[in-house]
Amino acid sequence: MKFHLLGSLEVSEGTSRIDLGGVKQRAVLGYLLLHANQVVPNSRMLNALWDCQPPSTARKMVQNAVSAIRRMLAAAGPDCSAQLLTHAPGYQLRVDPDDVDMYRFRRLVHSGRAAAGAGEPARGTHLFREALSLWRGRALADLVESGTTWSELSAIEDERLTALEDCFDAELQCGRHREITPELEVLTAAEPLRERLCIQFMLALYRSGRQVDALNVYRRTRTALVDGLGIEPGPELQALQHMILEHDASIQVPVYA
Repeated sequence: MKFHLLGSLEVSEGTSRIDLGGVKQRAVLGYLLLHANQVVPNSRMLNALWDCQPPSTARKMVQNAVSAIRRMLAAAGPDCSAQLLTHAPGYQLRVDPDDVDMYRFRRLVHSGRAAAGAGEPARGTHLFREALSLWRGRALADLVESGTTWSELSAIEDERLTALEDCFDAELQCGRHREITPELEVLTAAEPLRERLCIQFMLALYRSGRQVDALNVYRRTRTALVDGLGIEPGPELQALQHMILEHDASIQVPVYA
């Protein structure tokens, strides 16, 4: 049985997709998967599902959802290793991390960083791209659409963006600046305050012979930071602007044997 969080919540067995029931049952399963192999206290679950204002029937609704999830796991037969246990003061969903896309994503990103850090940017790029291919949309997109605003989901989205940034660093080291420019253009428009993305976009443009466009990205980013946050760009972004103006040799395409 495979669990998919990086997009709408899905559970599959072989080629079949399993019916997960209503919104509250899906929310209970989603929250337990976000904290797989940990004990999730009842109070924490109730506050998450009802935004710190659980109704008097909330505990019973969670119990009903837990029972339905257990029936779903039991129906998968003896080959299903996942278990949902009652474990004071709440519940614990025991699952093989390799059966959950979020944990596979994290493992692949860790391996990608290790490869890039060991001087193997091409291998790092491959691992990062494999990790990022697991995403089908926003994490638990169906629950987000129904009003779920868990802080864990914002943190996971930040993990995705950081993995993308790490991937772009590795691809820039491989001299793939032209290939990643279109993707960076879209991302910097969507995330204008992420300075690291803007730095990577400026480098990719400059190395593609587009100095004016790179400097325009700096100006756009500075305006977004000043207008949105009331701050100037950080020292790394400012330094890159000066190096581009001076055609500094240190920001040219790296050469690898």
